[in-house]
Amino acid sequence: EVMTRSGMAKRLIDLIRIAVGRVPGGIAITTVVAAEAFGSVCGSSMATISAIGKALYPGLRESRYSESFSLGLITSMGAIALIIPPGITMILYGAVASVSVVKLFLAGVVPGIVIGLLIAIYSITYALKNNVASGNAPFRWKATVKAAREAFWTLLSPVIIFGGIYGGFFTPTEASIVLSLYCIVVALFIYRSIDLRGLWDASLVTAYLVSKIFLIVAAASTMSLILVLADIPDRLLELIAPLHASPSTVLLAINVILIIAGMFIEPFPAIVILVPLFAPLVASIGINEIHFGIIVIVNLAIGMFAPPFGLNIFMSSSILNVSALKVGRSCVPFMAIYLLALGLITYVPAISLWLPNIWS
Repeated sequence: EVMTRSGMAKRLIDLIRIAVGRVPGGIAITTVVAAEAFGSVCGSSMATISAIGKALYPGLRESRYSESFSLGLITSMGAIALIIPPGITMILYGAVASVSVVKLFLAGVVPGIVIGLLIAIYSITYALKNNVASGNAPFRWKATVKAAREAFWTLLSPVIIFGGIYGGFFTPTEASIVLSLYCIVVALFIYRSIDLRGLWDASLVTAYLVSKIFLIVAAASTMSLILVLADIPDRLLELIAPLHASPSTVLLAINVILIIAGMFIEPFPAIVILVPLFAPLVASIGINEIHFGIIVIVNLAIGMFAPPFGLNIFMSSSILNVSALKVGRSCVPFMAIYLLALGLITYVPAISLWLPNIWS
């Protein structure tokens, strides 16, 4: 919230626009890269849409991208914040499934890049097919260096997060505290773009969001406990075991269930309710728990912009002043790309496990 209010996010987006905006589909590629970059700092889908939507939607429309493409791109790319580390959903999944959050962070890097590349390819193809200009001036070193200087303090944010975590200086939870304090110091004393009143307003918005999340988690935890006490996971295993289903078939079934669930349930309760249900099942058929975690998170990321009730749809509708129905329709082509990526991530475990295996 502080990064958005203080202009730290805008400085990062401006740098990316200058650096990559000149290529075919430049402003669309800028949107993809900006979503990946901002998602790697904040970990929140809604915050990412708020940041990139306000900054880049006007540029997309001015560059003659259709309203449908522009809405779908921004709404779908907001979901990348769940997948690219350090996603908030990864931390919750790690707590619920009792797996290493650090390994989950590593596992999300390549899948996040794969999804970004697929959407970038689609964006370039769309731009060439529809003769959409990049909308940016030719690349200039002076402008790039100037933008890099402006964004320097923002660029340090992921260095602090990942350097601190993987250097063993602090845990992911402690990293969030350190980064929040860092952003406050930068906003108040270096950029001087917010005052104490602005910081107070940001704190109120954050408190509201966090309390909402914890209310959801509290209720979902109760539901999860009821499922466990009722032996539902064990009964599910007993039901499926006689079918002798292959791991690929089980994963396909779980993907379908998770996508449908993601359309109607927010990621936080979905993780708390469904992960304890499925974790024993996937463990019994030899699916790696880190790999399964990324599968769950990608599914729920798709649910964030899947009609009819994906939260990103309503977020985009609100900040861009467009009907939710129009936003939902615009997301369909991007859902297809995410589903293609989900298939690759599901059935090619190396995409998720390559980095964690190297690290260990």
